[in-house]
Amino acid sequence: MVERSNWIGKALVFPRSLLPEIKSRPEFRQTGVYVLLGPRDEGEGDAIYVGEGDPVLPRLENHFANKDFWTRAAFFVTTGTGLNKAQVQYLESRLITLAHEAKRVRLENRTQPTLPTLHEADLADMDVFLGNMLQIMPLIGISAFERPKRPTRRKRHRLFCSGKGIQAEGYESSEGFVVIEGSQAMAETAPSMEHRVGGYFDLRAELIESGVLLEQGPALRFAQDYSFKSPSAAASVVLGRAANGRTEWADEKGRTLRAIQEAAVGG
Repeated sequence: MVERSNWIGKALVFPRSLLPEIKSRPEFRQTGVYVLLGPRDEGEGDAIYVGEGDPVLPRLENHFANKDFWTRAAFFVTTGTGLNKAQVQYLESRLITLAHEAKRVRLENRTQPTLPTLHEADLADMDVFLGNMLQIMPLIGISAFERPKRPTRRKRHRLFCSGKGIQAEGYESSEGFVVIEGSQAMAETAPSMEHRVGGYFDLRAELIESGVLLEQGPALRFAQDYSFKSPSAAASVVLGRAANGRTEWADEKGRTLRAIQEAAVGG
């Protein structure tokens, strides 16, 4: 359970396997908004599903029986007077919108709920509640609702990956590897990519479909910063083939990421 001082909300985070054991807790009988998380059924990366329940338990039990992808969940309720149905519908809709805009994970929701009409005071309260939720999310391992925060040029080690007529720029992050907006990627993939690194092939196709990668002349362009799980995932998507990120990414002096990492640990 996660709480914050001076906030009426709290988060309950649990692995899927524990739901039958902990569902008797009083929080499960409250009205709330929840997030299901797990690996994508196909391809590389994670998937999420956002929902609301009044109370949350029946919805979570239904997903326990009928949704296979999720391995853990988090839900948010209040410590005092409970949230009402319209309030959690508002939070659900806002979270889905934020996940769509961030484009960091696959969103399993098939529809975009309409924002309910809230009184001005309710609206202000829910925006504050949502702000607290978003501050807690990274602490419980959820990064689906915000774009990567780019360090200043002085604080990040700029790395480059080049192919035929294209160049991408990125940097290592605590979550993996970020390719920055404006970077280029190969327009076509190697014939062997789907067979050798099918997960990266599927991820690349999804980034094109979602608008993270846009056609620009003979190449593709990153329309936003995008966080990959690893340097190799980033390099493979950029180059359109199986690639070792530790040797494909290099700094302005030509030192590969592998050499930089080995030097950092005295290798």
